[in-house]
Amino acid sequence: MTTKEGTIKGGCLCGAVRYETSGEPQMAGICHCKNCQKQSGSAYSILFAVPETTVTVTGQLTTYVDHGDSGNAVNRQFCGTCGSPVFSIVPTVPGLTFIKAGTLDDTSGFKPGVHFWTDSAQNWVEIPAELPQMPRNP
Repeated sequence: MTTKEGTIKGGCLCGAVRYETSGEPQMAGICHCKNCQKQSGSAYSILFAVPETTVTVTGQLTTYVDHGDSGNAVNRQFCGTCGSPVFSIVPTVPGLTFIKAGTLDDTSGFKPGVHFWTDSAQNWVEIPAELPQMPRNP
């Protein structure tokens, strides 16, 4: 997923928020939980995680503190101008920033490796049998 310069770059729909990271993704997956469905306005959220210390951001993010079934917080960060979801920060997974893959400038190197919260998957979504599937959180 990295570019020739060794960075991953992306941003929101209107361009007010931009980010880049030199971090190697720690995971790349698809979340089917109901909150991700509502937050994304789609059947799931596609994301990858990098070390938070490798992420630089320009522009202003707005944060909505969401709570999953466990009651734990998920800080959903989005552009306050266009509403594009950009990051999720999960306090129970310290040190990682989860980046929404749809915000990548170049998605050609992105490949999800796992599906989680498959218990909540839309019944019309076909999950490839060769990928690991987790009914809830890993």
